[in-house]
Amino acid sequence: MAAPKKGRSASAQSKPGRSLALILIAIVALTGGMFLSGHTTPRLGIDLAGGTSITLEAKADQGSAINKANMDTAVEIMNRRVNGLGVSEAEVQTQGDSNIIVNIPKGTNSKEAREQVGTTAKLYFRPVLASEASGTAASASPSPSASGSSTASPSASASASASASASASADEKASSSASPSASATSQGRAVTDALKADSTPSASASASASASASPSASASASDTDTAALEAEYTDLDCSKASARAAAGEGAKPADSTVGCGQIQGVWYKYLLGPAAVDGTEVDKAQAVYDTQTAAGWQVTMDFNSAGSKKFADITAELAQNSAPQNEFGIVLDGEVVSSPYVSSSITGGQAQISGSFTQDEAQNLANMLSYGALPLSFQEQSVTTVTAALGGDQLHAGLLAGAIGLALVVIYLVAYYRGLSLIAIASLLVSAALTYVLMSLLGPAIGFALNLPAVCGAIVAIGITADSFIVYFERVRDEIREGRSLRPAVERGWPRARRTILVSDFVSFLAAAVLFIVSVGKVQGFAFTLGLTTVLDVVVVFLFTKPLMTLIARRTFFASGHKWSGLDPKSLGAKPPLRRTRRPAGPAAGPAEPKEA
Repeated sequence: MAAPKKGRSASAQSKPGRSLALILIAIVALTGGMFLSGHTTPRLGIDLAGGTSITLEAKADQGSAINKANMDTAVEIMNRRVNGLGVSEAEVQTQGDSNIIVNIPKGTNSKEAREQVGTTAKLYFRPVLASEASGTAASASPSPSASGSSTASPSASASASASASASASADEKASSSASPSASATSQGRAVTDALKADSTPSASASASASASASPSASASASDTDTAALEAEYTDLDCSKASARAAAGEGAKPADSTVGCGQIQGVWYKYLLGPAAVDGTEVDKAQAVYDTQTAAGWQVTMDFNSAGSKKFADITAELAQNSAPQNEFGIVLDGEVVSSPYVSSSITGGQAQISGSFTQDEAQNLANMLSYGALPLSFQEQSVTTVTAALGGDQLHAGLLAGAIGLALVVIYLVAYYRGLSLIAIASLLVSAALTYVLMSLLGPAIGFALNLPAVCGAIVAIGITADSFIVYFERVRDEIREGRSLRPAVERGWPRARRTILVSDFVSFLAAAVLFIVSVGKVQGFAFTLGLTTVLDVVVVFLFTKPLMTLIARRTFFASGHKWSGLDPKSLGAKPPLRRTRRPAGPAAGPAEPKEA
């Protein structure tokens, strides 16, 4: 039974080239993927590449208190908002009881991220009662359309209806912008009629007869409130930033209000009815590209059960109206981020918003729909820009520290292990190459960004990796001290060294995993890098260091124990070579040696 085992062991030992070829193929494949992706350098965090730091202070909202639960919810939503933009290493964390710090690294559209993070009011779907261009007159694109997604492609009739609605909406907005000098009396009458229509039990029926509304129609708002809202809409100039900021301020969900929205660079003002659907009732929204009908980028929405019913009811009413009263405004922080029109009732809890969206516009709208509702209101307290020069100095200092640490390790290895140090240095280079390539690929893949703590983790990993080589080398040298030659010493020392290396790396990886889970912010960068390099240490030792050691054991320079090889039996204090001797078979072997009394 022993002979087959010995044969298999010798066969495995004679083919270390397979492991070396495997890790070489992996390095070539990963490097090729790095160059093909165009990401040849790791993405840097805010402390190394510079970026923007935003401080937000929480304000108690209606029915919401500033407590840990609401703050944690706000942090999660803001984090998902920023990550929805593809931001790498963005940090969103609480500071104290009422502040949230948002760090956005350079290379991200910080203006867009700042707007999304700072946009803290709740999201509502409100029916559009009236709208027109405000400020500079210009041609506008048709409003995007909202449609159900029960089928993959809309029917011909649905498409025709949608096109007609789009044309009507576009014509009305074009005519509004072409005649900005319309009389205030005519404009006020239209607003009053729209408000009366919205206050009747059936919005669709009253909207269709708004031109001849009965004087006895009941109104939920007083004449004073209606007149005030009418004046606010008439005087609203959305081309002014101050007017946009004040539009709809303080409006409750059950109130009619005004708002501003932008369509291809042109600001529009809107008269909006009470909120029909709350943003919290949107389960999920995402930007998708329609390849079947070539409709371009769309935004799909999934509602929860309550939102599904409300959305079906409001779209059924809006679909019976003419433009712009067949539109619903998606209102976030007083701004109408989109006003799609409706051509039919949308049931089933799913809807699509289509139009002339670019990918960024569709993704931005999807992020707002998904992450728009915050439990608290926030006020921007400060915005600090971290310069890339400061980050460059920190990166330079970190790399210098790493180079010094690596140089000291190499000097120690050469001085103590001599020729054997070549294997350790080669293994360190392979580990460094794998770490660099993976960090470069993980940037676009999972948003990993190299920050200063992550650099520290890579520096610590140098010692961990070198420790694995030292454990193996010392096991081999112990076998030589016992009188064995190099080739059997390499194979006998490996099982014991392997167990020690695996236990040591498991402890390091476990510590990194726990630190990554329980920590926040930049400390996670340290933990992630430490865990990654620990895994790579195991790969390099098993697929590179051990096979390379097997190969050099066949070289005369090392096998003969040259004094510069680091494996000289004499300098190691080795015992004489082990020799096999036969045990005496019985009494015929000769008289026994006398024992001392």
